[in-house]
Amino acid sequence: MKITMAENFGFCFGVKRAIKIAENTPHATTYGPLIHNKKEIDRLWRTYDVSLGEDIETFKSGDTVIIRTHGIEKEDLNYLNQKGVVLVDATCPFVTKPQEIVEQMSNEGYDIVIFGDENHPEIKGVRSYAKGAVCVVQNIEDFGSKRLSNKIALIAQTTRKMENYQRIASHLIANYGEVRVFNTICNATFENQEATRKLAQSSDIVIVIGGKDSSNTRQLLYIAKEFCVESYLVEGLEDIDPLWFRGKKMCGITAGASTPQWIIEQIHTAISTLPTQS
Repeated sequence: MKITMAENFGFCFGVKRAIKIAENTPHATTYGPLIHNKKEIDRLWRTYDVSLGEDIETFKSGDTVIIRTHGIEKEDLNYLNQKGVVLVDATCPFVTKPQEIVEQMSNEGYDIVIFGDENHPEIKGVRSYAKGAVCVVQNIEDFGSKRLSNKIALIAQTTRKMENYQRIASHLIANYGEVRVFNTICNATFENQEATRKLAQSSDIVIVIGGKDSSNTRQLLYIAKEFCVESYLVEGLEDIDPLWFRGKKMCGITAGASTPQWIIEQIHTAISTLPTQS
């Protein structure tokens, strides 16, 4: 069986930056998971004593707290500053940008529409910068009977599919007087998605490596399944089923933006040694 890696995969700029910040800030605590990869978070804890804290009330004055890659809500940021903790900001710059856009457009009287998952920490943080109306949607049907003003600013979660974002933008432009559209989808996300699409078309099995709670990794799996039904999401070696590979001739491998290279190499090695004859 031949194994082919996607042309683009794995750690994006924002994740690389956050990991480096954490490694350079030993004995700190992240507020929420630094990235959506449990194995890498465990490595940071074991190697650098960077622990995970999810209850904001547990932080005390003088504690060193790392803000996760996805950012946090503005109210939480203000609260931590008031508590006197030492803040180290690992928010991805591509997430900081939509925060700034939402705050500015909201101040200028625009209703905010966000294309994304309202339960995702990135979106919770971004929407907290709005002072007026905010509408979070994942498709056109989500608008339903929601009433918006005639001035709308549209942004997207950084890990969303561009073609779906374009549908949302077209719907708003056709139905409202003034629509300002900001391309906040991360270039690395777009490149990984395109590479996965290309890889899946030439594979009879695709392995997507990454955290199961990672939005961008789930998007890669969704794209892979469009072209290769036998596509699977794995977090580590324990998730691999040797039966998947029986009789396969071409295995494609890609990885989410929060997946470290050491996990990718582990899984690549394990797959390369599997018997694939039926």
